[in-house]
Amino acid sequence: MSTGAVNRVVIVGGVAGGASAAARLRRVNTECSVILFERGEYVSFANCGMPYHIGGTIKERDRLLLVSPDTLRRRFDIDVRIRTEVISIDAERKEILARALTTGVEERVPYDALILSPGASPVKPPIPGIDHPRVRVLRDISTMDSMKTLVDAEVNKTIPRPILILGGGYIGLEVAEAIIHRKLPCILVEFSNQVMGPIDPEMSYPLHQELNANNVDLRLGCTVSKFVGTDTSVLCTLTTGEEIECAFAVVAIGVRPETELAKTAGLSIGQRGGILVDEFLQTSNPSIYAVGDAVEVQDFVTGTQAHIPLAGPANRQGRIVATNLFCKNPKFKLSYKKTQGTAVCKVFDLTVAMTGANEKLLKRLNKPYNKVYLHSMSHASYYPGAQLMCIKLIYDPESMKILGAQAVGKEGVEKRIDVIAVALRGGLTINDLEDLELCYAPPYGSAKDPVNMAGFIASNLERGMFRQCFAEDLHKKLSDGGSDLPFILDVREPEETTQKIPQSINIPLAQVVSRLHEIPKDRPIVVTCASGLRSYNATMTLLHNGYNAQNLSGGFKIWSWVTGNDPKKWIKPISLPPPSCQATTSCQATSSCTTVSPSGALDVAKEVDAMCMACPGPIVRLAKAMNDVKEGEVVRLRAGDRGFAQDIVGWCKSTSNTLVKMDTEEKPEYCVTVLIRKGTATKSSSS
Repeated sequence: MSTGAVNRVVIVGGVAGGASAAARLRRVNTECSVILFERGEYVSFANCGMPYHIGGTIKERDRLLLVSPDTLRRRFDIDVRIRTEVISIDAERKEILARALTTGVEERVPYDALILSPGASPVKPPIPGIDHPRVRVLRDISTMDSMKTLVDAEVNKTIPRPILILGGGYIGLEVAEAIIHRKLPCILVEFSNQVMGPIDPEMSYPLHQELNANNVDLRLGCTVSKFVGTDTSVLCTLTTGEEIECAFAVVAIGVRPETELAKTAGLSIGQRGGILVDEFLQTSNPSIYAVGDAVEVQDFVTGTQAHIPLAGPANRQGRIVATNLFCKNPKFKLSYKKTQGTAVCKVFDLTVAMTGANEKLLKRLNKPYNKVYLHSMSHASYYPGAQLMCIKLIYDPESMKILGAQAVGKEGVEKRIDVIAVALRGGLTINDLEDLELCYAPPYGSAKDPVNMAGFIASNLERGMFRQCFAEDLHKKLSDGGSDLPFILDVREPEETTQKIPQSINIPLAQVVSRLHEIPKDRPIVVTCASGLRSYNATMTLLHNGYNAQNLSGGFKIWSWVTGNDPKKWIKPISLPPPSCQATTSCQATSSCTTVSPSGALDVAKEVDAMCMACPGPIVRLAKAMNDVKEGEVVRLRAGDRGFAQDIVGWCKSTSNTLVKMDTEEKPEYCVTVLIRKGTATKSSSS
């Protein structure tokens, strides 16, 4: 820590880290001089809310302006100097050189302690034309204002042009949603094979589906090779060779720590490009501290150096430095305890959240790990509005400590990741997750919370009660071929198996015991179902009967996410149904669709409410209802699971029934309503 009296503290940069440090300094010391330099016009603003203002969700711009310079002056007696850039640091003389951007006047300002919070700047790769005014970045209020002006102008046009977003991370996804919310065409280009890089590829599959379902034209595995701008548009050339004329483009491929100022002071820069700091956020100079997006931190799980730009850590870091500067007892000085990367993002109606290490990172570092998947409802399934979520839990098979978790779903996702994040921070194990006592009432959760269930599954696995295998390994075996392929047992109901794993044999769970003679004992058995629950029960039955059985972790759902994440699949947006089709765009109808246009009003023979059921529940209920009606009669079913809307077309084709109509509603809760006529159009017309 710095030595000597601290009478003047200079802070470079506001927003999360700098503004938090300034306010905390005044709370812990009323006598020292605090000077805050900010090169922009706004010293404290909600940069995380900017995409939502562009999209119109946050209508009042001023709501993003958290604390004004005048408020900091009056309330905290802080000398705030906006539109002033600190251009160099003389560490030996302990002074900074600042330049007023409006007048060009330069001033040297001495300090006893200096806090650097310059943030991070958007990465702009060397793509020809990237500096054209029609190619934008989103960093601060001024860039938000200019981007919103362009969006507003395009909204007012009779035929709006597409807006291209380069980068599928947090900002790219949020801006894409904002563009769609304004009813404009949107193209999202991502160089890798998935959006949202901090999660693993299979967990991104639902995000790809959600983007497509909301008419985002998703282009994976490619990037922009050239921008050619004019006064009114920009021509974007992709590495695929395609040229797309857009109203404007947004570059959102990540951020880079701003370290130029730190370099003028001779401060050490870390291997990840950020300012190197110790546990007290002290740089290589004892009088200079650094916080926020400009610093390099240690990863909480792996201990490796990392750059993890998040608002929560930046706020805590600013508070830690300010507290320590005037902490009289060294025993009570605060330390920054690494970053675990807990984060959440809204992608239309889905929420994706994560904490700790992902599988990609652990593989790259050659760290031992195991994983389990869980599909669970957000609250009690019998209470209206329950939504399915998927949790991926990663842990150390030796210590049983949690290494990371990811979840995706419509409701309750961030709550579960927050709980696991605390468990990870506290060094808890998968066994401890079994014992967590969490809130329960039907509208909010289940008696066995999804977090508890994740602990149950992982603990049962490590106790040797069952064995599991993973979709990627099974897929590789099937692709490679050979004579030692496993016997794949699908224990779903027959009506659920319109899509299935190649070479799988269907024996419903209730029939497994009576049909054991059909299952070979001289081959390994891989058991699957929709989610992994029924297959777990079947696996236990087979193990007790002497079979070499493994449960496919996460079931067919994870199999479809692993094997279906082909970048080419998302190149084009969802096609609209043909004009004669009465189905909505959710139908994904094609020229071969069994959907027909009914003549006159329809008499519904049976109503089915499957709103509280997750797939395969609605399909199972529909199959039962179809058995109860006569040829040519119509069943109307309402479901709240988005997966049902994707499955119903294939189910109708495979069962020779007719999808007459499909409607979707988004508010107050998602609902898909289908009309199904028993039998094909040809059959029903003759009845």
